[in-house]
Amino acid sequence: MTFDTLIRRAWIVDGTGAEPYVADVGVIGDRISAIGHLGTARATTIIDAEGRYLAPGFIDVHTHDDNCAIREPDMRPKITQGITTVIVGNCGISASPVVIQGDVPDPMNLLGEPEDFFASFESFAAAVEAAEPAVNVAALIGHTTLRAGVMDRFDRAATDDETLAMRQALRGALRAGAIGLSSGLAYTNARQAPTREVKALIEVVGEEGGIYTTHMRNERETLFEAMDEAFETARHGRVPLVISHLKCADVENWGKSEHAIEKLETAAREQPCNCDCYPYSACSTTLDLWRVSDAFDILITWSKPHPEMGRKLLKEIADEWQVDLTEAARRLMPAGAIYHNMDEADVRRVLAHPLTMIGSDGLPSDPNPHPRLWGSFPRVIGHYCRDEGLFALPEAIRKMTSMSAARFGLTDRGVVREGAFADLTLFDYERVQEGATFVEPTEPAIGIDWVMVNGKLALSEGNVTTRAGRLLKREGVIR
Repeated sequence: MTFDTLIRRAWIVDGTGAEPYVADVGVIGDRISAIGHLGTARATTIIDAEGRYLAPGFIDVHTHDDNCAIREPDMRPKITQGITTVIVGNCGISASPVVIQGDVPDPMNLLGEPEDFFASFESFAAAVEAAEPAVNVAALIGHTTLRAGVMDRFDRAATDDETLAMRQALRGALRAGAIGLSSGLAYTNARQAPTREVKALIEVVGEEGGIYTTHMRNERETLFEAMDEAFETARHGRVPLVISHLKCADVENWGKSEHAIEKLETAAREQPCNCDCYPYSACSTTLDLWRVSDAFDILITWSKPHPEMGRKLLKEIADEWQVDLTEAARRLMPAGAIYHNMDEADVRRVLAHPLTMIGSDGLPSDPNPHPRLWGSFPRVIGHYCRDEGLFALPEAIRKMTSMSAARFGLTDRGVVREGAFADLTLFDYERVQEGATFVEPTEPAIGIDWVMVNGKLALSEGNVTTRAGRLLKREGVIR
C-alpha cells in the first residue's frame, strides 16, 4: 500500500479517552486511510514518530480569530499550539453580518476597525476562503453584532421590528453556513437586552439546527442566576448550550465553582450543555469601570488615548496621575486589560470536569495579549496533565478534540480513526509546555513538533509550511 504520508510508531491518543497505543498512521488525500502496523507500506513522506504522541488536531472552541484568519492567515498563535480548528464569533461579537459607521462599539472593538467587519456572512466566508488560513474556521454569529446592525443605540431592548430584522439576518447567516449564535450579555452594549430578545433569536437557531454559546450576564455575584438564564434560554429554542469560560470572577465570589459545576451537571441531565475554560486564573477583555477593583492586579494591554500605558498596572498609572483607579480607567478608555481576578482552585475544578472543553479566548488584535492566546493547549497538557496530574493524558486530549467536535457538529474531526479528516498533532509529552508568559506573551509553544491540517503538513520545526485550513460550515442539526 502507498500513502501520501506515513507516520510510523506513534503513541496514538485517539481523542476518545481511550488509552494510548503504538501504531502507524497512513494518510491519503485529506483523510486517514489506515491505522495499524503498516510495515511494508510506502509513502511520499514518512515521519518517524518514535516515542512521541499523535493526537487529533486540537480544536479551540472559544476564539476571537475572526479577522486573524483573514489578515494573518498563517495563524501562528494557534498552529504552533497544535490547534487545527478554531471556533470564531464568541462572546456576542462576530465579524459579520454588520456595517460599522463611525467608531466600533465595545466590545466589538476587540476584533478590529470598521474595515474588519463584513456586511454578510457570505462575504466573511468568501474572505476566509480566499485567505486560505493555516487552520480550519467555523463561525458563530454574535448577538451584539446583530444589535449593531439594526439598532441606533444599545441602552435599551430591541423593538419588535429590530428583533425581526435580527432574526432575518441570523437565519440568513445560519443558512449560509454559520454554526450558531453567541451572546455576551455581560457587556455594556448587550446587557440591556432582556431574556426575551435573546430567546427570539434562539428560536431561529433551533429551527436551523445550530448551537448557542454565551458569555453569561454575570460571572460574579449573580453567577447562579445567570446560569439559570442560560439554561432556560437554550431550552426555549431546544438548542445545545455552551457556557463560555465558566469562572467565578472577583475575590468575594471565589469558591462558588463547586455549586456552579453542580448546576451544570444537573442541567446536563435534561438538556445538552457544556462549558469551556482556559487554563489561567486571569481573564482579558476590554477595560470597563464596573470591573475595576483594588482587590487584584489589573494590567493595561492597550489604550487608544494613552497607548504609552500598555503593559502597565492600572494601580501604577493611577499613582502616576495622582487619581483613583476609576478615574485612571476612565481616562484610559477605550482600552484593554488583564484582570487577575480568579482563584486557582476554581480554575482547576472547572478545568478538570468531564463536561469542560478547552478554549483559549485569546485576543489576536491585542498588542500585549494574555498568554492564553499562544499557550493554552500546551499548558493543559504540560502543566495541568503531566506536571500537576489534574487528569490523565487521554482525558486532556478528549477535552481538546472529540468532545469539542461532537458538541459543535464538526463531522469526522477530533478523532484519530480511519476515514476521519487528517487533522493531526505530533508532540513530545516530556517536553511540551507553553512558551508564552505574562511578560513575554507571544512566545510559541515548546514540544509541538509537527501538525497536519486536512492531510497537508502545516507546521514543522516551528515553521508554517502549508496553509490548508477550510471554512467549516454547519451540517444538519446539532444535538
